[in-house]
Order: sequence, then C-alpha cells, then structure tokens
Amino acid sequence: MAFFIKEALRSVQRNSVPSFAAMASILVTVLVLGIFIPITQATTGAANEVRDKVLVNVYLKTDAKNADRDRVSALLRRDTKYVGKVEFVSRQAAYREQKKDYPEYYSELLGSNPLPDTFRVTPDSPDNALKLRDALAPLTASGQRATVDPAIDTVKNRKDDTSNILFITRVVKYAMALLAALLVLASVLLISNTIRLSLFARRREVEVMKLVGATDWFIRWPFVIEGVLLGALGGVLAVLALTVGKVAFVDPLVSDFALLRAPETMQFGVLALLLLGASVGVSAMGSGLSLRRFLKV
Repeated sequence: MAFFIKEALRSVQRNSVPSFAAMASILVTVLVLGIFIPITQATTGAANEVRDKVLVNVYLKTDAKNADRDRVSALLRRDTKYVGKVEFVSRQAAYREQKKDYPEYYSELLGSNPLPDTFRVTPDSPDNALKLRDALAPLTASGQRATVDPAIDTVKNRKDDTSNILFITRVVKYAMALLAALLVLASVLLISNTIRLSLFARRREVEVMKLVGATDWFIRWPFVIEGVLLGALGGVLAVLALTVGKVAFVDPLVSDFALLRAPETMQFGVLALLLLGASVGVSAMGSGLSLRRFLKV
C-alpha cells in the first residue's frame, strides 16, 4: 500500500495539469451538486405543501338536520373512495371565520347567516381530488351533476385552481428530477473523461508494466488511489466553499425566507458527508473503469 500511495503521489506531481483538471472538475461538480440538492429538496417540499392544500368542499343544504349531517359524515368517512381527512365546519363557525376575514362585506347582513354547513375533505392524494369530486357528484346522462346524498347541495373543489396546482407542482417535481439526473450523469462523464486523459498520457508506461508481468490490479491500484486523492481534495475544497457560502449568505437570510428553512432540506453535515463520499467514490470508479482499455495489451 505504501508503494501504491507513493506511486499515486508521484503520478499526481508528474502529471500536474491533468491532475489539476480532474480535481477542478470534481470541485465544480460537487459545488454545483451541493447547491442543487438543497434547492431541489426545498422546492419539492414547497410544492408538496401547496399540493396538501387541495380540498374538496361538500356544502349541505340550509335545511339539513343533525341526522343528515351524521349520515353524510358516515358516507364520507366510510363509504367514499379517495378520502383522506374529513373536517366538519358548522355554518356558525364558517360565518365567524368569514366575518373575521371580510368584515366589510358581512357587516351588511345584520346578523343573518347565508352560509351552509360544510365538510372540508382532503383527498388521500392531491392527484385524486377530481376523482373524489366525481365520486360525490357524478355526471348524469344530461351532463349535469347529481349529488350522492339528498342532503348535499353542491360539491366544489375549484377545478381550475386544483388543476393548475397539480400541473405546476408536477412539472416542478419532474423538472427537478430530470435536471438532477442529467447533472449526475454529466458529472460522472466529466470526471471519467478527465481521468482518462490523464491515463492516456501514461499509456506507454501501462503497456510496459503489463508486458513485464504486472497484474491488472497492481497497475490499477495507483490510479485508483490517485482518483481517490483527487476526489477527496476536490470534495473537501467544495465543502469548504459551501460552508463559507452558507455562513456568509444563507444563514443571515434564513429568518426572512421560509424556503431557506424548509424542514425537508437535508442537514448540512449530512450533505457534506454525502458529497465527500460521492466525490471519492465516483473518482475511484471513473479511474478504475477508464484504465480498463489500457490494460488490454
């Protein structure tokens, strides 16, 4: 092992330009990933919070009795698909809520309450909001909607808003996943090609070692260790740069921007360890795989 480490250090010193290029590519890749991963997590978390606010409102008729409310409640909680959570809001509670939010409009009602009892139903999945609406108020042959219980007046879920929310959040999640996959793929190819250039400059040396009887792994180990050293150095420098950026720019803004303190975001210590492990692992794998063609003498 001492011989392999010595050879790896000698190779780095002798091929300083390709080694620096490999280290720089790892540094940039890890730096971009260190910024991209928290942004992706925070954006996805924010999108999920928006999706969780999708509701289906079931409005009862104004003359509904207690027995009607109990029957509709049982229907929603036990006999209806796609139901996740059911919250009952009485007409008195709805009136107080609306009067608090819009006092200028409700001051003219002189104490009368036009609001009905309402069940606020959260679907088991935001994508099932429209299916839940259709289950509670299916279309008839005439194209009109008929509720499944006579005590239910209307079922509304603000179809346009729900569709827009689901579409936007789905696009955000898919776009982030695609960008992450492309970035990781580009990083692997960049590191592999950079190390391959370094190995190509020493192909004659590898061929001579192979011809005099050196085993494949005896030849490969110094290059693998070289990749590990370059990956570790690039990863450490990137983590240091991310730490400086976090302390200098992100932490002072946490109290002003909710997205920066999203609970779904990975802890910085865990992120740093993940980035260091990835930089070392990908570099070692890239150097090992890149050397295969030069071992076929």
